Parts: sequence; C-alpha cells; structure tokens
Amino acid sequence: MEGTPVEIVSLLTSPVHAFEGRPSDGPRPDPGPVSRSCVEVRAGLGLVGDRYFNHAAHRDAAVTVFDVAALDAFGPVDPLLTRRNIVLRGFSVDDLAATRTHPGAVFTLDSGDGPVRFQARRPANPCAWMDVAVAPGAFRGLRGRGGVRCVPLDDGVLRVGPARLMVVELAVEAR
Repeated sequence: MEGTPVEIVSLLTSPVHAFEGRPSDGPRPDPGPVSRSCVEVRAGLGLVGDRYFNHAAHRDAAVTVFDVAALDAFGPVDPLLTRRNIVLRGFSVDDLAATRTHPGAVFTLDSGDGPVRFQARRPANPCAWMDVAVAPGAFRGLRGRGGVRCVPLDDGVLRVGPARLMVVELAVEAR
C-alpha cells in the first residue's frame, strides 16, 4: 500500500444541523453527532446517515475531512465537537483545498477495505460556534486549519484506526 500512513481518529455522522442562529443563544436541541466505528461512503452523495447526504446544495462538499492536530492548541478536546466527518492524524489536509487559481486535489483514503477517492473542494472555514463548542478562541485559532470539504468520487467503507492517505492528483480540471 502506498501513501502516507495516517490514523482515522473519529468518524462522525450527524442527522441534523445543530449550529444555527447566534452562538450566544446556544445550540438547538440535537440528538448529537453520532460517532461511528465505520461509515459507508457513496460517490457524489456523501456519508450514509449524515445531514448532508444527497442534499443538492452540498453535493460538492458533503464530507468534511479534518486534521486533529489543529485542536492541539486547545488542550484535550473531543474531535467530535468540531462536527467534521472524518478526523485524521498525520496529514495536513487543509493544503488539499481548492484555491481561486487551482482546483482541489484528488486523494484516497484506505482503512483496509480499499481506497476511496475524494475531490477536495473548499476550506471548511470555522464559524463563531467553534468558540462555544470547542473552546474560547477556537474560531480564530482554526482559521486556515478547519479542514476541507470534499465530494466522494467512489463508494466504499472507512473505519477508525490505521489508514493510508495518498494524493492522486494535485490539480484537476474544474467541472
């Protein structure tokens, strides 16, 4: 297996969007993000069971991949609080996002059930809710380190634990 060894620290699906309105009002009632030991990825649709699965407005950014190292400055923090779908350790995923002049990278994640390709799209910019959900100062502290929103290109399964990440294409033609 080629690529960079990484660890999939957590996998999350969340049936509803809990962070709406003003952070000072607090989150709306939420059954909470659901930590998974494995997730089913569907090409062009997202993660089965997630709030963005098969939503037209989110098809190009249905899955968020995050580098847990961005949380190290805030002490021990449960990475599920970021509400990012795939939390990794061992690779700076923010560098994969598209810019104004270059489309995002295509990369694979393989946790043992075969590689699953993703097209990195845009940065997953943090919002003011991060100060409430993660820790004071997280909104500013996670700027440029909030992860990357992606579209899955393959069906597959990802599992928590050791995995490999391989960048397949640094720049591909935009659709």
